[in-house]
Amino acid sequence: MIARHAALLVGAALLLAPVFLSTDYHLFQLTLTVASALAILGLDLVTGYTGQLSLGHGAFYAIGAYTTAVLMADYEVPYWATLPASAGTAAAAGFAIGMPALRLRGHYLALTTFALAVAVPQLLKYRGLEGWTGGVQGIALTKPGPPFGLGLTPDQWLYLFALAIAALAFFLVHNLVRGRIGLAMAAIRDHPLAAEAMGVDLARVKISAFAISAMITGVAGSLSAITVQFVAPDSFPPLLSIFLFVGLVVGGLGSLTGAVIGALFVEFVPNLADQVSKAAPGAVYGVALIAVLYLMPEGAAGALRRALKAISQRCFSRDLATVANRGSATEEGIGHVE
Repeated sequence: MIARHAALLVGAALLLAPVFLSTDYHLFQLTLTVASALAILGLDLVTGYTGQLSLGHGAFYAIGAYTTAVLMADYEVPYWATLPASAGTAAAAGFAIGMPALRLRGHYLALTTFALAVAVPQLLKYRGLEGWTGGVQGIALTKPGPPFGLGLTPDQWLYLFALAIAALAFFLVHNLVRGRIGLAMAAIRDHPLAAEAMGVDLARVKISAFAISAMITGVAGSLSAITVQFVAPDSFPPLLSIFLFVGLVVGGLGSLTGAVIGALFVEFVPNLADQVSKAAPGAVYGVALIAVLYLMPEGAAGALRRALKAISQRCFSRDLATVANRGSATEEGIGHVE
């Protein structure tokens, strides 16, 4: 328990350190990384924990972003008050998608959700919705400043704000997946027929997973819109859903830590690839992705768990050997005295 609390304190210190050590540009990047971690967390809930393959979470990301943008630009709603609206709108969309998804599995479900990711940007460009979405020109926003006269820059404040929202989301998902609903999700993922035979309501759990997953991803999109201060249909291409899926696989399915690692990968590795090769950054990114998947087939979180397990086993074996040696020395000393 003490080690766990110490690890939490160290983690909190590492997360808060950039506020005082990083530039505003780096804080901007880290805030987008937090948003990506939230989006990957939402995707992990439906794919990693429930076993439903989705390639359309970029659409929920866009729905959350546009809900925030419309409320802020047209109705002057405070940025923080748009998060519940974005969560509710994205959850409703996830519920609507979850209904037909009950009849689909595997690559059929993946293609259906990917069709959603392809359709949403085109719908945002539709002339009938230009009064809301701004059409191809998008919607520009104003970056909010820190409240209560805090001596922080807008980027410092938004990083802390996004960090607080992400911490709450990760805490709630952590409790969810370790409760009754999480056990039902795992049962559906591993043995759906056995889960149904044991009384698990497959339809209710799958729809709930999709709705909650979309809700979290919608909040991520809302945070990205507030941070970037601009939304446009071309900001949410179908490739966004692929990037989220790549982050999920790289980080590791069914892992909260993996969502963070995957977000770091999809946010920073493309920039590093561009620095390595201006001519073919995609090739460098592809090689890096193949190398990661080859070396860590269970994802970075799985590799980290194996490494920690090996270290703990080695330390435990060393402690046993030390105790055994001390016992032998004690027995020899007693025999010598006798």
